[in-house]
Amino acid sequence: MRLALPILGAQLAQAAMSTVDVMMSGRSSATDLAAVSVGASLWVPLMLFMTGTLMGLTPIVAQHLGARQQSAIRPAVHQALWVALLLGLMACMLIWLTAEPIFTYMSVPEAVATTSTQYLHAVAFGMPAVALYQALRAFSDGVNHTRPALWISLIGLGVNIPGNYLLIFGGAGVVSLTGTSFPLLEAVPALGATGCGIATAIAMWVMCGCMAFYTRRARVYAPIQIWQGFSRPDLRLTAELLRIGLPIGVAIFTEVTLFALIALFVASLGEIVVAAHQVALNFTSLLFMLPLSLGMALTVRVGNTLGQGDGKRARFIAWNGVGMALIAALLIDVVLVVAAHPIVALYSGNMEVRALAANLILLAAIYQISDALQVSMAGALRGYKDTRIIMLITLASYWIVGMGGGHLLGGGLPDIFSGWGVYGYWLGLIAGLSVASILLGLRLYRTSGRYRQGALENA
Repeated sequence: MRLALPILGAQLAQAAMSTVDVMMSGRSSATDLAAVSVGASLWVPLMLFMTGTLMGLTPIVAQHLGARQQSAIRPAVHQALWVALLLGLMACMLIWLTAEPIFTYMSVPEAVATTSTQYLHAVAFGMPAVALYQALRAFSDGVNHTRPALWISLIGLGVNIPGNYLLIFGGAGVVSLTGTSFPLLEAVPALGATGCGIATAIAMWVMCGCMAFYTRRARVYAPIQIWQGFSRPDLRLTAELLRIGLPIGVAIFTEVTLFALIALFVASLGEIVVAAHQVALNFTSLLFMLPLSLGMALTVRVGNTLGQGDGKRARFIAWNGVGMALIAALLIDVVLVVAAHPIVALYSGNMEVRALAANLILLAAIYQISDALQVSMAGALRGYKDTRIIMLITLASYWIVGMGGGHLLGGGLPDIFSGWGVYGYWLGLIAGLSVASILLGLRLYRTSGRYRQGALENA
């Protein structure tokens, strides 16, 4: 819990940055709101792919730390920073080159497409920063220091909010808010969605700079000295990082795109359905941060213990963590069942939206258990550096069972499943997450069982 709670706070702070972007751009204009929403659907999956790939550093560092091999941590971190820089530059170029063609292909209205392209071009400058930050965060998490990510995420949020206000509404907006004249600020023009993108990029670079400064100056990192004698690119160490991290990145990217596609399919069912779907998904996603944080903490604990050569204790920790995630899911279910109607009332005043969203939240209560189990088991498996199977299970469970089954139930075969609509897609999610939890449970049982007195038997 000492590891998980700061991770939870950091995740919520980063989620709050996206929420603030949407809220503040919406107060500017409907076009700016649409531009930010559409643009985020492109850059956020790229950011999460980079984050997942760089998360491969955490079990590497955790196992080295457990084995008291501090000298092996520094070169591993350096290779992660090289990979992060490359991924960040590639993401930046990809956004610059593909944003406009994608919007043209998707027939996005011209005003929204133009504004969203400008927003994305601004955000693109922050992609190298967010990649470098995530690499340093993965290192810090791996050495059992998860609090820095919390405080630095809060700093990023503190930069993002005033930056958004100044750059979205301009200096005139600041004057109208404070009632005080600031000659220098008054010269800042109102940039709308573009200003939101600039503020986001600035927050990314501030977070990167803070994490670099902290890892250089804090005493807890002194024995590792990651900023001394920077290593050149090493293909062997890079290959190890990518072998562990790429499957994580692909799995996260797959999950994100799954929910994005479901939102597109649901859009054809009408505005009431779309609104209810987004309300239910938004709230349950916030609650999901708790088991997600437990899973990330499990990666560190299992990795540390394996590095110490205690395979038996690592297995106990893994299943103990799964049990904690199950308890968390049951507590979340109590909240969902008891407070479904009051919760949706905070999101919408439309009675039809409230009724449908409340029903969907009750369905979400069913999959909270399987979702918490699968994310905690995946976290434990990452501690074992067993990540490729997570990717394969995710692809099969989410896309074949979840997406395929949901589309059949939700609208793919209306003659057979007529009237299921959005409920069909949510039932597909329940089925997909349930299959994932079963398969990951079997894999964790097998993988943890291979460890005997710290030795890993050949697969």
